[in-house]
Amino acid sequence: MKRMTLVSALLASSLFFLGGATSAQTAANTNKPIKILVGFPAGGSADVIARVLAQQMSTKLGGQSVIVDNKPGAAGRIAIEALKNSAPDGTTLFITPSGPMVIFPHVFKKLGFDTVKDFTPVSQLAGFQFAITSGPKSGVKNIAEMLAKAKSDPSTASFATPGAGTVPQFLGVMLSDAAKVDLQHVPFQGGAPALNAVLGGHVGYGIDVVSEMLEAQKAGKLRVIAVSGSKRSTELPDVPTLREQGIAMDASAWFAIYGPANMPPAALARINKAVVEAITDPAAKAKLSSMGFDVIGSTSEQLAAIQRADLNKWEKPVKATGFQAD
Repeated sequence: MKRMTLVSALLASSLFFLGGATSAQTAANTNKPIKILVGFPAGGSADVIARVLAQQMSTKLGGQSVIVDNKPGAAGRIAIEALKNSAPDGTTLFITPSGPMVIFPHVFKKLGFDTVKDFTPVSQLAGFQFAITSGPKSGVKNIAEMLAKAKSDPSTASFATPGAGTVPQFLGVMLSDAAKVDLQHVPFQGGAPALNAVLGGHVGYGIDVVSEMLEAQKAGKLRVIAVSGSKRSTELPDVPTLREQGIAMDASAWFAIYGPANMPPAALARINKAVVEAITDPAAKAKLSSMGFDVIGSTSEQLAAIQRADLNKWEKPVKATGFQAD
């Protein structure tokens, strides 16, 4: 009996100290700065959403510091690798468009990570569609003119995107196939440099998130000639969809926030709550809506479900293009 009493006392003492250490660690983590990784340069849509979210999250978390860390390159894969290798304590997160999470697995032979197993879905942030734009030197006003010019002068038939393996690339490939025109893809490291290439006349056309094009469109620096969704953009009500212009296709996507795999339930619940409250805050929602985003805010489970659905949805069209990368 005495032996059992001693063992029980030692066990209870160990659990007490372990529990205290765990509580102390949790408390320490809530004081550590939260880092939001962005796989694209400053100025693009992912960066803008990250900065709006970071500002609001800091308030929702009682003043805990939330910073944005841009790690551009490889169409977002550098930032994804950094997330994969980070501690799952809720202090490192990653904002991404849906492409890397649902298209990359069908594209890259050596991706280096599993978009389902290696990450924790936190929340879907916003839905969006894409814009097809013509540069200031092209004089093209609609899709019919774009395709006719591409057929008559193939040297003009190039389109810029934020990177290889992104949704804009496959949208361009699908448009090329649907119209029976050979459009040449020119990838850049993010939306901002791709837009600059179109504005400078170095590439004839651009395909990217609607929000990337709004300011230049309003300033008359380029022309949005089509949007990719099933309905017109609320921010560009005068721009017809591809379907309205005789191209039987549409495509939309979303931004979401992820953590590394194996985030503790308590840390995930705390971060999800802060993210949803931040993204749906009236000020944040108004800013993002004015940029053409449909603000969402979801549970972890809802994001996991839409990710699985889109992985299945994009598999066939992506593989049909025959495109692969190392």
